[in-house]
Amino acid sequence: MGAAATWRPPWVGSGRLKGGGGGGGGGCCSAASPAGMESSQVAVVGSGLIGRSWAMVFAAGGFKVKLYDIAQQQLTSALENIRKQMKELEASGFLKGSLSAEKQLALISICTDLKTAVEGAAFIQECTPENLELKKKIFGQLDLIVGDNVILSSSTSCLLPSKLFTGLKHVKQCIVSHPVNPPYFVPLVEIVPHPETDPSTIERTYALMKKIGQSPVKLNREIEGFVLNRLQYAVISEAWRLVGEGIISPTDLDLVMSDGLGMRYAFIGPLETMHLNAEGISNYCERYREGMKLVLNTFGPVPEFSGETEQKISQAMSEKIPVVPKHLNARREWRDECLTGLAKLKKQMSSN
Repeated sequence: MGAAATWRPPWVGSGRLKGGGGGGGGGCCSAASPAGMESSQVAVVGSGLIGRSWAMVFAAGGFKVKLYDIAQQQLTSALENIRKQMKELEASGFLKGSLSAEKQLALISICTDLKTAVEGAAFIQECTPENLELKKKIFGQLDLIVGDNVILSSSTSCLLPSKLFTGLKHVKQCIVSHPVNPPYFVPLVEIVPHPETDPSTIERTYALMKKIGQSPVKLNREIEGFVLNRLQYAVISEAWRLVGEGIISPTDLDLVMSDGLGMRYAFIGPLETMHLNAEGISNYCERYREGMKLVLNTFGPVPEFSGETEQKISQAMSEKIPVVPKHLNARREWRDECLTGLAKLKKQMSSN
């Protein structure tokens, strides 16, 4: 796919967004761009957890963001949530970007009219619930109102681009940019093309993600589950079997990952781990090839993720973290603080 292209607003050269001018109306609340900031603009469709996080990431990168949803109250709550998070991040020294929280907040506006929300947008990131028909409906609407240079991107975690975008007039401009939840704290973004996606769409999306501080990876073609979830599900599947067969308790299983494999994988992946755990990949395979095959051949079938094992794991996790909003939210906040601290550590270490 080649080297990353330099990101530039798609209206440079030709083809702004179709539709009327950007002057007011349509249920949009505007926010002026801070002095000296570039005028590049993005739209985020959907103001749930992922949408809010994307809005924060783009604002941290200096982009003007229009956050769209169908309900004004949902948007008002989303904006208040973003404000609270940004202020807390700023107070703790973990706010991304070079701008203050107030200046980043000034870059975010909310809108209940889709056409107005995407007017002038260089890039549109869809963040609606993981429902194929709903997402197809949204992209069908966007397909009617965007010009020929705007990138249409989905946050879907499992829906294939061929299912989302096939038949759209602007299919060459469509792509999946799958973040890791929550994208503000975990930078990976999987860029997954539709078979008809133009290479320039891939390169421009990659360049944009790099510009806003994310860690994009390119998939050469679509595959069920993309890459992150395929790796994640492989781990979950074996974890489920080990607990179900009584080999280990649910809490100890998690400890194997958090205080074992996860310690390495926070900095290097499984392939580099192999490379370093021997005298290179070839030497590792020579040493451990037969042992790996022996163990892998003992893996059982795909679990049903139900029944007695589900109850056993659910009980253990519920004892650790009760399934009530107060406890779940507190643990999520703790997780995000840990991820923020880890991200800061990794950045410091990479710059040394």
